[in-house]
Amino acid sequence: MQEHRSAAHLTANDLACRRGDRVLFAGLSLALAPGESLQVAGANGIGKSSLIRILAGLMRPFAGAVERTGAVGLVDDRPALDPHLPLGKALAFWQRTDGAADGKLVRLGLADLLDVPVRYLSTGQKKRAALARLIGQAAPVWLLDEPLNGLDSQAARLTEALAAEHCAAGGICVIASHQSFTLPGMRQLALAEFAA
Repeated sequence: MQEHRSAAHLTANDLACRRGDRVLFAGLSLALAPGESLQVAGANGIGKSSLIRILAGLMRPFAGAVERTGAVGLVDDRPALDPHLPLGKALAFWQRTDGAADGKLVRLGLADLLDVPVRYLSTGQKKRAALARLIGQAAPVWLLDEPLNGLDSQAARLTEALAAEHCAAGGICVIASHQSFTLPGMRQLALAEFAA
């Protein structure tokens, strides 16, 4: 069931993240409304993935709070696709669960790979498959952790175009990446500014 993107909001207030005995960042606040996007930038190990996991509700912040309105879709380095199933069956499982069908398989260059077991897909093919599942979720809030890793330049431009279309339709995108990501009107958040 598709959620109304116009109702989506994502807010974080005074977040802090601790990993082991080390506080990675503190005092971080953000607010995103429908159609808005944010790129979280910073060096490896600074806490970009931890922030995405906190925003997704998969990790508790050390301090602060996150408020979300609307379902969240996450793409990271762990695609939630059964590695033993052919890609078509792995995506069909999520289509039944999510209740949506159009994952743009042809546009993502996956239509000819539906009989290939997920474990045999390249890194870029798995990333595109994760994007297909994300689109099929119809979640208004997209959290993309290093979405361009493993993608060739054509697939990277397609990923940027899909994110732009999502925001133009009233969706929200948060992109954690050390790579350049082109998205009209996207704000930047340098995580180093919140280093503890």
